[in-house]
Amino acid sequence: MKTLIKFLVLIAVLLPIALFLSYRNGVNSFADGGNNDVLFVINRGDGVSVIADALLKEGLIDSTLYFKIYIWREKLESKLQAGEYILNGNMSIKDVAAIFANGKTLNKEKTIKIIEGWNIGEISGYLAKEGVMGGQTFADFAKKSVSDWNYSKERFDFLADLPPGADFEGFLFPDTYRIFADATNEDVFFKMLDNFDKKLSGDIRQEIESQGKSIFEIITMASIIQKEVRSEDDMKIVSGIFWNRLNSGQALESCATLAYILGENKPQYSLEDTKIVSPYNTYQNQGLPPGPISNPGLNAIIAAVYPTKTDYFYFLSRFDNGETVFSETYDDHLVNKAKYLK
Repeated sequence: MKTLIKFLVLIAVLLPIALFLSYRNGVNSFADGGNNDVLFVINRGDGVSVIADALLKEGLIDSTLYFKIYIWREKLESKLQAGEYILNGNMSIKDVAAIFANGKTLNKEKTIKIIEGWNIGEISGYLAKEGVMGGQTFADFAKKSVSDWNYSKERFDFLADLPPGADFEGFLFPDTYRIFADATNEDVFFKMLDNFDKKLSGDIRQEIESQGKSIFEIITMASIIQKEVRSEDDMKIVSGIFWNRLNSGQALESCATLAYILGENKPQYSLEDTKIVSPYNTYQNQGLPPGPISNPGLNAIIAAVYPTKTDYFYFLSRFDNGETVFSETYDDHLVNKAKYLK
């Protein structure tokens, strides 16, 4: 009998703790409904139960019970505002409730689109045109040294292996973003870094480590690939060519790095261009350049991590249609240049 009583007492003590821990995890974890935006509508007069059921149906929360408890505990029921909201499955119950309670409806938001391959200067110029401002320009945030991190938010793990003095070029993930109309450059800055952190999956990070490479090296390579070719398949082939060149001790010889130095894209670069003095000149310097030359998209990053092995060693992009033409020997490459780069 005493053993039973002790058991019941133990249950009485542990059960509330277990329930609390489960609740706390439930309101802070993501529903894992994907990163796609979902238009969610709260109609005038909708109660907490109606809202909770609709959120569960859309895959935006995992538990209606935890949502209801959180709203009750935080006294938010009277603050839930009708309107249209943009949500996604990478939000927690706390995140969703905060958006509802603050009335961050769609008419208070805007869409921005950061293009794959843009560098920090191009992103900064675009955001200024879109009216995204604050105390500093976007470039003021993104051109700071990562090692001098002095922001209120904790530094992202993927930034740990960047060399001293490196800025955030390459790690501002290009995507379409929903932001509040009064969002600042700092808001967008963290949104892009957070997106990069989510897109660089555990499998990709593990593969990078298994290859003995760093995230910084991969993103530097991806930033070049992004500027060289367009299609996913071509990116992987070019990645194989570039890694082969590096492994054989040959200079990378990327025209994209010349464009980065000169600040302009040319159909063909002159011999004089290839001799310009710069650490980013991959015609004159072996190995990767000092850092990324653009902010690559996911396809370019995957290509840098998972190159396609071929016998190709050279490539060019045709003037007329942008098609990538590959060749195994330098002589064949010269023939292709004479044929397609007129």
